[in-house]
Amino acid sequence: MNTVSAAAAATAAGISEGELAALEASGQGGKKLNFTALGKLLSLEPQKLEAIANGWLPPETDLSGWREIRVITTPDTDGMLVNCYLVWDEVQRDAALFDTGLNAQPVLDLIAQEGLVLRHIFLTHSHYDHVQELPKFREAFPKARVHSGSKSAPVDQRNKNAEIIHLGGLRITHRETPGHAEDGVTYLIGNWQEDAPHVAIVGDTILAGSICNGNGQWELAKQTIREQILTLPADTLLCPGHGPLTTVAVEKKHNPFF
Repeated sequence: MNTVSAAAAATAAGISEGELAALEASGQGGKKLNFTALGKLLSLEPQKLEAIANGWLPPETDLSGWREIRVITTPDTDGMLVNCYLVWDEVQRDAALFDTGLNAQPVLDLIAQEGLVLRHIFLTHSHYDHVQELPKFREAFPKARVHSGSKSAPVDQRNKNAEIIHLGGLRITHRETPGHAEDGVTYLIGNWQEDAPHVAIVGDTILAGSICNGNGQWELAKQTIREQILTLPADTLLCPGHGPLTTVAVEKKHNPFF
Protein backbone atom coordinates (compact mmCIF):
# COMPACT_ATOMS: atom_id res chain seq x y z
CA MET A 1 0.00 0.00 0.00
CA ASN A 2 2.96 2.29 0.61
CA THR A 3 3.78 2.14 -3.13
CA VAL A 4 0.54 3.85 -4.25
CA SER A 5 1.24 7.49 -5.07
CA ALA A 6 -1.10 10.35 -4.27
CA ALA A 7 -1.41 11.02 -8.00
CA ALA A 8 -2.49 7.44 -8.71
CA ALA A 9 -4.99 7.44 -5.85
CA ALA A 10 -6.46 10.77 -6.96
CA THR A 11 -6.78 9.58 -10.55
CA ALA A 12 -8.52 6.39 -9.47
CA ALA A 13 -10.90 8.32 -7.22
CA GLY A 14 -11.70 10.77 -10.02
CA ILE A 15 -10.43 13.89 -8.25
CA SER A 16 -7.34 16.11 -8.36
CA GLU A 17 -4.34 15.72 -6.06
CA GLY A 18 -5.31 18.99 -4.40
CA GLU A 19 -8.81 17.71 -3.73
CA LEU A 20 -7.36 14.47 -2.36
CA ALA A 21 -5.07 16.40 -0.02
CA ALA A 22 -8.01 18.50 1.19
CA LEU A 23 -10.07 15.35 1.72
CA GLU A 24 -7.28 13.75 3.76
CA ALA A 25 -6.88 16.88 5.87
CA SER A 26 -10.54 17.55 6.60
CA GLY A 27 -12.30 14.24 6.01
CA GLN A 28 -14.78 16.14 3.83
CA GLY A 29 -14.99 16.11 0.09
CA GLY A 30 -17.24 17.90 -2.35
CA LYS A 31 -17.19 15.32 -5.14
CA LYS A 32 -18.46 11.76 -5.28
CA LEU A 33 -15.47 9.45 -5.46
CA ASN A 34 -15.02 6.43 -7.68
CA PHE A 35 -14.76 3.95 -4.81
CA THR A 36 -14.72 0.95 -7.13
CA ALA A 37 -11.53 2.07 -8.89
CA LEU A 38 -9.97 3.41 -5.69
CA GLY A 39 -10.70 0.22 -3.78
CA LYS A 40 -9.21 -1.89 -6.55
CA LEU A 41 -6.05 0.21 -6.58
CA LEU A 42 -5.66 0.04 -2.79
CA SER A 43 -6.79 -3.59 -2.45
CA LEU A 44 -9.75 -2.49 -0.32
CA GLU A 45 -13.40 -3.54 -0.48
CA PRO A 46 -15.12 -0.63 -2.30
CA GLN A 47 -18.49 -0.77 -0.52
CA LYS A 48 -16.86 -0.95 2.89
CA LEU A 49 -14.48 1.84 1.92
CA GLU A 50 -17.38 4.06 0.85
CA ALA A 51 -19.18 3.39 4.13
CA ILE A 52 -16.08 4.45 6.07
CA ALA A 53 -15.80 7.61 3.95
CA ASN A 54 -19.43 8.37 4.74
CA GLY A 55 -18.78 8.25 8.47
CA TRP A 56 -19.44 4.62 9.44
CA LEU A 57 -18.66 3.78 13.07
CA PRO A 58 -19.15 0.54 15.01
CA PRO A 59 -22.08 0.30 17.43
CA GLU A 60 -21.30 1.83 20.80
CA THR A 61 -20.09 -0.79 23.28
CA ASP A 62 -21.83 -1.29 26.61
CA LEU A 63 -19.05 -2.46 28.94
CA SER A 64 -21.37 -3.35 31.82
CA GLY A 65 -21.33 -7.00 30.74
CA TRP A 66 -17.62 -7.17 31.55
CA ARG A 67 -18.02 -5.22 34.81
CA GLU A 68 -14.46 -4.36 35.82
CA ILE A 69 -12.84 -3.01 32.67
CA ARG A 70 -12.31 0.66 31.93
CA VAL A 71 -11.05 2.55 28.90
CA ILE A 72 -8.82 5.54 29.66
CA THR A 73 -8.17 7.85 26.72
CA THR A 74 -5.40 10.43 26.84
CA PRO A 75 -4.38 13.04 24.22
CA ASP A 76 -1.04 13.74 22.60
CA THR A 77 0.07 17.32 21.98
CA ASP A 78 -1.03 17.01 18.33
CA GLY A 79 -4.54 15.94 19.33
CA MET A 80 -4.08 12.21 18.73
CA LEU A 81 -6.03 10.16 21.28
CA VAL A 82 -4.59 6.99 22.77
CA ASN A 83 -6.46 4.27 24.65
CA CYS A 84 -5.19 2.23 27.55
CA TYR A 85 -7.22 -0.27 29.56
CA LEU A 86 -7.49 -1.08 33.25
CA VAL A 87 -8.92 -4.46 34.23
CA TRP A 88 -9.36 -5.87 37.71
CA ASP A 89 -10.79 -8.69 39.77
CA GLU A 90 -13.64 -7.25 41.78
CA VAL A 91 -13.13 -9.57 44.76
CA GLN A 92 -9.35 -9.49 45.23
CA ARG A 93 -9.00 -5.93 43.81
CA ASP A 94 -5.90 -6.95 41.85
CA ALA A 95 -5.53 -4.93 38.64
CA ALA A 96 -3.76 -5.13 35.30
CA LEU A 97 -2.99 -2.20 33.01
CA PHE A 98 -2.77 -2.69 29.25
CA ASP A 99 -0.48 -0.01 27.75
CA THR A 100 0.20 3.21 29.62
CA GLY A 101 -1.34 5.98 27.53
CA LEU A 102 0.17 9.45 27.56
CA ASN A 103 -0.89 10.57 31.02
CA ALA A 104 -0.61 8.27 34.04
CA GLN A 105 -2.65 10.43 36.40
CA PRO A 106 -6.19 9.45 35.31
CA VAL A 107 -5.25 5.78 35.69
CA LEU A 108 -3.56 6.33 39.06
CA ASP A 109 -6.65 8.24 40.22
CA LEU A 110 -8.93 5.36 39.13
CA ILE A 111 -6.72 2.80 40.88
CA ALA A 112 -6.91 4.81 44.11
CA GLN A 113 -10.64 5.44 43.75
CA GLU A 114 -11.38 1.72 43.35
CA GLY A 115 -8.94 0.59 46.05
CA LEU A 116 -6.87 -1.52 43.64
CA VAL A 117 -3.33 -2.86 43.59
CA LEU A 118 -1.64 -2.85 40.20
CA ARG A 119 -0.10 -6.31 39.75
CA HIS A 120 0.63 -6.40 36.01
CA ILE A 121 1.45 -4.00 33.17
CA PHE A 122 0.95 -5.52 29.71
CA LEU A 123 2.46 -3.71 26.71
CA THR A 124 0.99 -4.35 23.27
CA HIS A 125 4.05 -2.82 21.55
CA SER A 126 6.81 -0.37 22.31
CA HIS A 127 5.75 2.74 20.35
CA TYR A 128 6.02 5.83 22.53
CA ASP A 129 2.30 6.51 22.88
CA HIS A 130 1.79 3.09 24.46
CA VAL A 131 4.76 3.04 26.86
CA GLN A 132 5.53 6.68 27.67
CA GLU A 133 4.15 6.59 31.22
CA LEU A 134 5.69 3.24 32.19
CA PRO A 135 8.27 4.83 34.56
CA LYS A 136 5.50 6.56 36.53
CA PHE A 137 3.55 3.33 36.99
CA ARG A 138 6.69 1.45 37.99
CA GLU A 139 7.48 4.14 40.52
CA ALA A 140 3.97 3.96 41.99
CA PHE A 141 3.84 0.15 41.90
CA PRO A 142 7.42 -1.19 41.92
CA LYS A 143 6.25 -4.79 42.38
CA ALA A 144 4.01 -4.73 39.29
CA ARG A 145 5.22 -7.20 36.69
CA VAL A 146 5.80 -5.87 33.16
CA HIS A 147 4.93 -8.03 30.15
CA SER A 148 6.31 -7.24 26.68
CA GLY A 149 6.82 -8.79 23.27
CA SER A 150 10.02 -6.82 22.69
CA LYS A 151 13.16 -8.88 22.19
CA SER A 152 15.14 -6.01 23.71
CA ALA A 153 13.12 -6.02 26.94
CA PRO A 154 14.75 -7.45 30.08
CA VAL A 155 14.42 -11.22 30.11
CA ASP A 156 12.06 -11.22 33.08
CA GLN A 157 9.66 -8.91 31.19
CA ARG A 158 9.42 -10.90 27.95
CA ASN A 159 6.25 -12.86 27.25
CA LYS A 160 6.73 -16.61 27.53
CA ASN A 161 5.21 -19.14 25.14
CA ALA A 162 1.85 -20.51 26.30
CA GLU A 163 2.06 -18.46 29.50
CA ILE A 164 -1.19 -17.98 31.42
CA ILE A 165 -1.54 -15.10 33.86
CA HIS A 166 -4.27 -15.27 36.50
CA LEU A 167 -5.74 -12.01 37.76
CA GLY A 168 -8.07 -13.21 40.45
CA GLY A 169 -10.61 -15.24 38.52
CA LEU A 170 -9.61 -13.76 35.15
CA ARG A 171 -7.30 -15.59 32.77
CA ILE A 172 -4.90 -13.70 30.49
CA THR A 173 -3.02 -15.21 27.55
CA HIS A 174 -1.24 -13.65 24.60
CA ARG A 175 -0.52 -14.14 20.92
CA GLU A 176 2.11 -12.42 18.80
CA THR A 177 0.62 -9.96 16.29
CA PRO A 178 3.49 -8.31 14.39
CA GLY A 179 2.95 -5.98 11.43
CA HIS A 180 2.33 -2.47 12.64
CA ALA A 181 5.10 -3.11 15.16
CA GLU A 182 7.70 -5.86 15.18
CA ASP A 183 6.96 -6.56 18.85
CA GLY A 184 3.16 -6.39 18.50
CA VAL A 185 1.20 -8.53 20.97
CA THR A 186 -2.51 -9.11 21.53
CA TYR A 187 -3.65 -10.06 25.03
CA LEU A 188 -6.76 -12.19 25.50
CA ILE A 189 -8.75 -11.90 28.73
CA GLY A 190 -11.25 -14.62 29.53
CA ASN A 191 -13.23 -16.25 32.33
CA TRP A 192 -15.35 -13.17 32.97
CA GLN A 193 -18.30 -13.36 35.30
CA GLU A 194 -21.63 -14.26 33.75
CA ASP A 195 -19.78 -15.75 30.75
CA ALA A 196 -19.13 -12.41 29.05
CA PRO A 197 -17.22 -12.82 25.76
CA HIS A 198 -13.44 -12.77 25.64
CA VAL A 199 -11.72 -9.39 25.46
CA ALA A 200 -8.76 -8.89 23.10
CA ILE A 201 -6.47 -5.95 23.83
CA VAL A 202 -5.09 -5.52 20.31
CA GLY A 203 -3.01 -2.35 20.55
CA ASP A 204 -2.55 -0.97 17.03
CA THR A 205 -2.88 -4.32 15.26
CA ILE A 206 -6.41 -3.53 14.09
CA LEU A 207 -8.69 -0.51 14.49
CA ALA A 208 -12.42 -0.18 14.04
CA GLY A 209 -12.90 -0.15 10.28
CA SER A 210 -9.18 0.13 9.56
CA ILE A 211 -5.66 -0.95 10.42
CA CYS A 212 -2.70 1.12 11.58
CA ASN A 213 0.26 2.00 9.38
CA GLY A 214 1.91 -1.21 8.19
CA ASN A 215 5.33 0.48 8.38
CA GLY A 216 6.44 -1.28 5.21
CA GLN A 217 4.92 -4.62 6.25
CA TRP A 218 1.34 -4.29 5.06
CA GLU A 219 0.97 -7.89 3.96
CA LEU A 220 2.36 -9.19 7.24
CA ALA A 221 0.01 -6.88 9.14
CA LYS A 222 -3.02 -8.12 7.21
CA GLN A 223 -1.96 -11.76 7.46
CA THR A 224 -1.51 -11.40 11.20
CA ILE A 225 -5.02 -9.98 11.58
CA ARG A 226 -6.56 -12.71 9.45
CA GLU A 227 -4.82 -15.49 11.36
CA GLN A 228 -4.67 -14.16 14.91
CA ILE A 229 -7.59 -11.73 15.30
CA LEU A 230 -10.38 -12.60 12.86
CA THR A 231 -10.19 -16.28 13.85
CA LEU A 232 -11.31 -15.42 17.38
CA PRO A 233 -14.99 -15.99 18.29
CA ALA A 234 -17.28 -13.51 16.55
CA ASP A 235 -18.40 -11.85 19.79
CA THR A 236 -14.85 -11.20 21.02
CA LEU A 237 -14.54 -7.58 22.12
CA LEU A 238 -11.63 -5.86 20.36
CA CYS A 239 -9.99 -3.06 22.34
CA PRO A 240 -7.67 -1.02 20.08
CA GLY A 241 -5.05 1.56 20.92
CA HIS A 242 -6.96 4.30 19.10
CA GLY A 243 -10.62 4.91 18.35
CA PRO A 244 -13.78 3.04 19.38
CA LEU A 245 -14.12 -0.54 20.56
CA THR A 246 -15.44 -3.11 18.12
CA THR A 247 -15.88 -6.88 17.73
CA VAL A 248 -14.58 -9.60 15.44
CA ALA A 249 -18.00 -9.90 13.78
CA VAL A 250 -18.23 -6.17 13.11
CA GLU A 251 -14.74 -6.04 11.60
CA LYS A 252 -15.38 -9.02 9.33
CA LYS A 253 -18.48 -7.26 8.03
CA HIS A 254 -17.27 -3.67 7.79
CA ASN A 255 -13.46 -3.41 7.67
CA PRO A 256 -12.47 -2.61 4.05
CA PHE A 257 -9.07 -4.29 4.46
CA PHE A 258 -10.76 -7.72 4.67
